[in-house]
Amino acid sequence: MLSKVYSFGISSLDAYPITIEVDVSPGLPGTVIVGLPDSAIKESKERVRTAIRNSGYQYKPQRVTINLSPANIPKEGPSFDLAIALGYLAATGQIENQRLAQYVFLGELSLDGKIMPVTGALSVALSISSQQFAGLILPRANAPEAAVTDSIPVYPVQTLKEVIDFLSETEPIAAFKVDTASLFQKTNHYTIDFSDVKGQSHVKRGMEIAASGGHNCLLLGPPGSGKTMLAKRLPTILPDMTLEESLEITKIHSVMGLIPPQVSLLTTRPFRSPHHTSSDIALVGGGSIPKPGEITLSHHGVLFLDELPEFGRSVLESLRQPLEDHCVTVVRANRSARFPAKFMLVASMNPCPCGYLTDQRRKCQCSSTQVQRYMGKISGPLLDRIDIHLEVPALKPLELMQQHHAEASSEIKKRTVAARGIQQRRFKEAGIFANAQMGQRQIKQFCILEKDGQDLLKVAIEELKLSARAHDKILKVARTIADLDGLEKISPQHIAEAIGYRNLDRSW
Repeated sequence: MLSKVYSFGISSLDAYPITIEVDVSPGLPGTVIVGLPDSAIKESKERVRTAIRNSGYQYKPQRVTINLSPANIPKEGPSFDLAIALGYLAATGQIENQRLAQYVFLGELSLDGKIMPVTGALSVALSISSQQFAGLILPRANAPEAAVTDSIPVYPVQTLKEVIDFLSETEPIAAFKVDTASLFQKTNHYTIDFSDVKGQSHVKRGMEIAASGGHNCLLLGPPGSGKTMLAKRLPTILPDMTLEESLEITKIHSVMGLIPPQVSLLTTRPFRSPHHTSSDIALVGGGSIPKPGEITLSHHGVLFLDELPEFGRSVLESLRQPLEDHCVTVVRANRSARFPAKFMLVASMNPCPCGYLTDQRRKCQCSSTQVQRYMGKISGPLLDRIDIHLEVPALKPLELMQQHHAEASSEIKKRTVAARGIQQRRFKEAGIFANAQMGQRQIKQFCILEKDGQDLLKVAIEELKLSARAHDKILKVARTIADLDGLEKISPQHIAEAIGYRNLDRSW
């Protein structure tokens, strides 16, 4: 007897429908799973057989053939266990199969029949058509994230027996509901604040500009000057995420299995800080079955690379294309994947190998050759793609001892939100949301300079030997500074301040 059950698989970040066909026939006992299953799926026959028996049903020694359609797409993960078990029970006549076709099933089975959580539940919920299916049946632990979309009812379950009782209409299950508006009010807050940072007014100004325009920035200073502390507080002055942005990053983290327990929606901007020993695949994404890396997990948030020169050369160079295109395409022999990567890059580094070249209290022990070799680890093309370079000096004793509180993140955030609002209105027809994303057409249209500004920029290009990309970065940063001042025109003062944030440029 043949039965059909419906589920969804994950490819890259998107879900696609899978039809699970189960055929039970006389013959040599055994279970065969076809349709390009991975090891976790091949092992599901053991989990399914034991779970069915421990749930009070029979698994007879017969010939069982399970087909995962479409057969030409590799399948992975244990999320088909529940659907396979239901398909077997329907094929053997132990349950009615009339309602099976109305629902999508996700879930890993434990040996005692309990249903364990899986990854990618939100991606599946977003992909299901309510016109084709009556609901999504999935593990209770995955219900909060899947229910944030109201496109289809979500039914949480804990055991195989509970699913069977629901399908036979002997035990109803209420659809899981989530109030997304209240989620933002309860969880959209941070435990750190810019008021914790003493001094460093120049650096805070630069980071405010970076947050206002979505610019990448580099923090250069001796150990203990507060580079990491400042970087961690950058998300606190970024504009609040929209529901669309929250769904995007929740979907990414759901596919990677990084959603915390009982969390429905990620409402704060991601802050990712990979170790400098990370590989290029860990950072950019990849693998035989392409998976997103740290830059995609930083989507709509901040990617912080501490001790930038300690990262491998190939790792740093792999950032160049995503920084320009705001996405990364991973190509393999039999498949390709495109991952979003709209992130702000914040990097930090010491000015020399010992770290004390710019520290007035301690003497640097490095030779000029060592300093040059150390700085040369950051290639010119990568440095070109970082809009703002900020020197973070070591704090003086009086600054460390001061008791008054610095400006809070909430006050800085008001200015960044106002500047971003100007940019959203400006670019509403262009499909971008920040000055850092401007292309050549937008630069020509919105970064017009008067003669004084043009002359100043020309001198800077000649003296600093700036590249064409650095020229564009200065115009973008100047546009952001003007937006913070609420001005339509870019003045020479704005250009001068933007040039001041390119102090690490050098000829290559």
